[in-house]
Amino acid sequence: MRKVTVDTVISAPCEEIYDFVVDLSRRPAYCDHYLKDYRLARANPVGKGAAARFLLDAPLFSQRGELSITEAERPGRIVEEGRLGRLGRSRMVTVYDFTAQDGGSTKVEMTTSSEPKTAFDRFKARRAHRWMDRQSKTALERLRKVFEEQAGQDLAHATIAATEPGRAPRFGAHIGTARKDAGRPGGGSGSGPPREASAIDG
Repeated sequence: MRKVTVDTVISAPCEEIYDFVVDLSRRPAYCDHYLKDYRLARANPVGKGAAARFLLDAPLFSQRGELSITEAERPGRIVEEGRLGRLGRSRMVTVYDFTAQDGGSTKVEMTTSSEPKTAFDRFKARRAHRWMDRQSKTALERLRKVFEEQAGQDLAHATIAATEPGRAPRFGAHIGTARKDAGRPGGGSGSGPPREASAIDG
């Protein structure tokens, strides 16, 4: 899939938006329109080493996937790497960049790319960039609304994946080992994003 880059401007400080995005448990609040059956893969959902599993619900090429935060530079950048498809053979990378703007707002840029491993995977993903462009734009618009229009509202959030056999990871070995010192970044000042709702039961 060709690289897809979208951006938006959100009326909130970089630190607050960064802290929201770097917490993978909050991802369903703005990405559950295309990341289905989203579950945390590790107990700590925040920062470098945090990981999650999901179904990328794309027409004609829905695939199971996993992602892990590999870089977390507060408040400027988050890099997520993951695997898609059978045995996790296709690599996926998503980069969030946060840039302070005049008046206390923030430009958020989201870049997504993937590297299909086989000819069949490349065939399935041939036009995936158009679909991903639409989903990414929707995700950033929903993220903007979290800070600008949904203050005080309950937001969906994810829990750790269940341990029953039906939800066991298919290719967890592809996600890097979490560091013991991976912790929650300090929160930003101000009103912050809305509080979370009860966990998704998927």
